[in-house]
Amino acid sequence: MILDRFRLDGGVAIVTGAGRGIGRGCALAFAEAGADVVCAARTASDIEETAEQVRARGCRAVVQTCDVTVTEQLEALVERAEAELSRVDVLVNNAGGTPPRPALDTSERFFEQALRFNVTSAFLATKLAVPRMLATAGAGSVVNISSRAGGMVQTSFVAYGTAKAALSFMTKNLAADLAPKVRVNAIAVGGVATAALESVLANEEIRRQMEQGTPMRRIGEVEDVAACALYLASPAASWVTGKVFEVDGGAESPAFRIPVPEL
Repeated sequence: MILDRFRLDGGVAIVTGAGRGIGRGCALAFAEAGADVVCAARTASDIEETAEQVRARGCRAVVQTCDVTVTEQLEALVERAEAELSRVDVLVNNAGGTPPRPALDTSERFFEQALRFNVTSAFLATKLAVPRMLATAGAGSVVNISSRAGGMVQTSFVAYGTAKAALSFMTKNLAADLAPKVRVNAIAVGGVATAALESVLANEEIRRQMEQGTPMRRIGEVEDVAACALYLASPAASWVTGKVFEVDGGAESPAFRIPVPEL
């Protein structure tokens, strides 16, 4: 049956930023599809809660605190996955994010931190995970959580937009290097109701503006992204690599613009 191709039974997925939001949504989707999950994030209490929900779905869960900007912690994460669950099949590079800031207020350090958090960390995690995938599972799938900010011109997003654009293009380059055994794809996410947008969505006027600026007339839900991640991670997408899927409610321009100071 075609639905069987969306199953991940017996597989192991590493999800960074799994403590909440899109990362948690991906972890739970994978568990519902039969995968054991290594839940990684900086806040132990958050990933413990995610792990409990994974176990409630009948799958094993490993909790690993990890700051993805620290190489040694990424190394420990991948080592723990293999040691505890004996294999690695899927890596979701979800951890990332950078707050908006006007270009002339963006320092060199702030810009470089955006690249480290959103791009370099995903590169290093992939470089560490792929040999384990090949050694334990013989193949694998990497899913990078990018952003539509990497493909739309928006004020105050010079650091974040540039970083996510780099992540999306890195996805294509890695896919070419790692095919045919390891597939690498990305999801360019639009405005999704997560903690990152909580303060914005609490403003009813801004929320209405974002909804009206989105062809599907609603804010995205975590499950919208998790469903795409499951597809890309599963055998259903076995002929898909090097692609950036836009999950954004149909948006082709920013639904909300942050004003910047006049020069």
